[in-house]
Amino acid sequence: MTKSAEAQFTHVTTWLTDMDGVLVRENTAIPGAAELLELWEERGQEYLVLTNNSIYTPRDLAARLARSGLHVAEENLWTSALATAQFLKNQNAGSRAYVIGEAGLTTALHEAGFVLTDTDCDYVVLGETRTYSFEAITNAIRLILNGARFISTNPDTTGPSPEGPMPATGSVAALITAATNLHPYVVGKPNPMMFRSALNQIGGHSETTAMLGDRMDTDIVSGMEAGLRTVLVYSGVTTPQDVERFPFRPTLALDSVADLVELLTVDGQDAAGAAS
Repeated sequence: MTKSAEAQFTHVTTWLTDMDGVLVRENTAIPGAAELLELWEERGQEYLVLTNNSIYTPRDLAARLARSGLHVAEENLWTSALATAQFLKNQNAGSRAYVIGEAGLTTALHEAGFVLTDTDCDYVVLGETRTYSFEAITNAIRLILNGARFISTNPDTTGPSPEGPMPATGSVAALITAATNLHPYVVGKPNPMMFRSALNQIGGHSETTAMLGDRMDTDIVSGMEAGLRTVLVYSGVTTPQDVERFPFRPTLALDSVADLVELLTVDGQDAAGAAS
């Protein structure tokens, strides 16, 4: 870690971080994650844990993280479902939506004032679910062909399961696109919209915010495009060899969040305090 790398983060006051592969791996906390969260809390720094997963509500996710030994308040969680609901509320508040998804998405849209219906809707909103139904997909196709606007929470084509990868939102969106010849507007990562909505949620500014993630093609590229400093960790899906394939680079690459805690702490003192 170079002094110039440390200096890049001296004045960061707000943090956005991915969850899976950064803080947890298969429901087990990654070493250093608890210490990083505690450090942000001690400093009084604003942060949000971001996820493209639209299945769960913030309450569900907070409970999942607690089982891993990580204590994150509901208000510190930001999902693609919440970002989608906020985006649509800003676009056309109080309209009607047909939703393929689970509680995380339906709850977010309901709380944003949308009427959830399976007929005569303004939007078809596609999210994650473990039980994609042929009937629901067929209805979505017909509604889109009849004029409903097509929205997707995220572009992820597969998701994990105990038995192995399973089709996710991006795969089902491709099926609907093939049938309608219309592509969805995708709100979640790597759309910088996800990051801007997160910053708005906590009153952050790009000049003093950093994004922490494990994927070059979502976390790092969208953080960069949103004007944030970016930290890539190799505790998830990306390896140092993978980075060489991309035409852009993170501000900093580390083995894990444990290294970030070390960088942000100087002899037990806040790096910001030591620099000031």
